[in-house]
Amino acid sequence: MSQQQISLPAKLINGGIAGIVGVTCVFPIDLVKTRLQNQRPGQQVYKNMMDCLVKTVRSEGYFGMYRGAAVNLTLVTPEKAIKLAANDFFRHHLSKDGKGLTVFKEMLAGCGAGMCQVIITTPMEMLKIQLQDAGRLAAQQQKPVMMSPTKLVATNTVLSRSYNSGTVASAPRAASATQIAKELVRTQGIQGLYRGLGATLMRDVPFSIIYFPLFANLNRLGKPSPEKPSPFFWAFLSGCAAGSVAAVAVNPCDVVKTRLQTLNKGASEETYTGVVDCVSKLLRKEGPSAFLKGAGCRALVIAPLFGIAQVMYFVGVGEYILDNSPLSLMFP
Repeated sequence: MSQQQISLPAKLINGGIAGIVGVTCVFPIDLVKTRLQNQRPGQQVYKNMMDCLVKTVRSEGYFGMYRGAAVNLTLVTPEKAIKLAANDFFRHHLSKDGKGLTVFKEMLAGCGAGMCQVIITTPMEMLKIQLQDAGRLAAQQQKPVMMSPTKLVATNTVLSRSYNSGTVASAPRAASATQIAKELVRTQGIQGLYRGLGATLMRDVPFSIIYFPLFANLNRLGKPSPEKPSPFFWAFLSGCAAGSVAAVAVNPCDVVKTRLQTLNKGASEETYTGVVDCVSKLLRKEGPSAFLKGAGCRALVIAPLFGIAQVMYFVGVGEYILDNSPLSLMFP
C-alpha cells in the first residue's frame, strides 16, 4: 500500500485517536479553565486552578470533573481529524515540486485548517461550555451574595431565556448535551448551535496560524537528517511547546468566546450582543487582566493534547490500522 493512497484516511484515524486520548487526559483542566474564565470580580467561587479542582471533586465527585466530556469525546474525533488533515492538505497544495514551504505559506495552510475545523468546533464548544459551567453556577447560588434578590437569575432550566427574570433558582437542573442541542435547535434553529462562531474563528484561525508553522520548525530541529523523521519524543515536545505558545497567544479570544457561548448566567452577570460588546464590557468592568483568565489552564490543556496528537500522527497508528485490518479492503 502506497503512502499516498492511504494518506488521507490514515491522517483522519490518527487525528481521531489523538483527540480521544488527549481529551481524556486533560479534560478536568479544561473544565477548570471554563469556570475560571466565567468568574466575575466580587463573585469568585474559585481562587485558582487547584482550588477549583478540589472544590469540584468535593461537591460533584470525581466524575464531576468530566462534565461535558461525552460531547467532547464524540466530536473531538472529527474536529482533530479535520484540523490535522486540512493542514496537511493545504501544505501539500501550497508546496511546489516537493520543496519546503515558506513561513508565510505554512501560516496560510494553518489558517485554512483553522477555518475548516470550526464547522465541528463551534457546536462542540457551545454544548461543552453549558455542561462545564453548571457546577460554577450551583456553587455561586450556595455562596452568599450581597445584592438584591431581584438581580438573581433562573438557571434551573435547560436554557435560560431571560437573564433578569427576578426569580431565584434553588439549583440548576442537570441537562444533557442532547437536551441542550434540541432546545437550541427548537428555539433558535441550527444557528443556535453556532452562537459564538465569529469568536471561535477569531480564536482557532490565529491559533492554527501560530501553531502549525511553529511546530513544523521546532520538529525540524530534531530531525537527524532531512530525509528522516524526528524521534517521537521530539515530536511530543514540539507539539507541547507550540501548543502552549499558541494557546496563551489566543487566550483573549478564548475568554470572549466562552463568555458569548455561556447561555445560563449567574447572579447579576451581564449579557453580550457580540464580540465588540463583549470586549468593551470586559475592559470597562474587569480590566485587561480579564483576557488572561484561564491562560495557564489553557496552556496545560493544549500542550499535552497536541503533543499526544503529533505523536499519534507521526508514529503512524492510522497507517498500521489500515494495513492490518479489513479497512485495507476499502483503501487498497
